[in-house]
Amino acid sequence: MRPVRRDEILDYVTYSERREQLRPYFLEQKRRRRVHIGEHVTLLFENRDTVRYQVQEMMRAEQIVREADIEHELATYNELLGGEGELGCTLLIEVEDAAVRAAKLRAWRGLPGCVYARLEDGTLVRARFDERQMDEQRLSAVQFIKFATGGRVPVAVGIDLPELAGETLLTAEQRAALAEDLAEAAG
Repeated sequence: MRPVRRDEILDYVTYSERREQLRPYFLEQKRRRRVHIGEHVTLLFENRDTVRYQVQEMMRAEQIVREADIEHELATYNELLGGEGELGCTLLIEVEDAAVRAAKLRAWRGLPGCVYARLEDGTLVRARFDERQMDEQRLSAVQFIKFATGGRVPVAVGIDLPELAGETLLTAEQRAALAEDLAEAAG
């Protein structure tokens, strides 16, 4: 997918002034791409709009104005986008209690290799995790993953790690959103 460019980003003051008009669109894009798997895992499939929103929100929250810092935010969040034939995704591990969350992140260290997208023909495409977000001890509660689907739209996503096992069928609306993203990535 084509990265978000600097000229597509508003300065934080202008964004703050227009935020209430812009947010509903961005939140709708995120809603269409959000999938829950069980009680503790949410996937947010990323596209150019969700990345642009994240950059704008970071610039607003941190009052970022230096060009080098804006370019850094763009480079960081553009990494979330899938390339041709793949879907980029943010995986969120959601456990409210900090002590319980820390224990679970150690216990669920085996999650990489256990997250998949199921295609219409039954093929399981395993997620590729970003190795920078984990160590031998624990996972990060936020993971950046990619599914190399060969441009095919998944029908479900799931986890086969016993402690988190579950599968969620994608709705027609979610599949349509992912089809749009894959089409854009194809060019």
